[in-house]
Amino acid sequence: MVRRRAREVVNKTQQNPSQKKSCPIAHTSRMSALIVFSSLPTRAADRMARQLVDLRLAACVQALPGLRSTYRWEGEVTQGDETLLLIKTTVDRYAALERHLLAHHPYEVPEILAVDASAGLPAYLRWLAEETASGEPGDAD
Repeated sequence: MVRRRAREVVNKTQQNPSQKKSCPIAHTSRMSALIVFSSLPTRAADRMARQLVDLRLAACVQALPGLRSTYRWEGEVTQGDETLLLIKTTVDRYAALERHLLAHHPYEVPEILAVDASAGLPAYLRWLAEETASGEPGDAD
């Protein structure tokens, strides 16, 4: 039934492309999820990702290798090969996550940028909260 209905919608859209409508976000949640960006030298990224998940500071960390960063440091433009970590956590665990990154990151001033995840699949957001629910809010180590 579901496949037939989906096929009908696709067929109608193909027959009259001018009636395509943008799909609003169907599932929203007020759970405070964050995606934290942090770039590291490639050799340190896997170790950091594992630590964050082991300590329940993050539910999931994705490592995107092969980045070439260009930045100004101590008055000079420089480039370096890095791996970007996409760290999924909660607002409650952010302070502890930030402390851990600062204490164990090899850079003097590490990239730590948190972006609010304004919506998401409710089941995923519940899982994220469960996997980071160890300790008190803001606890580290």
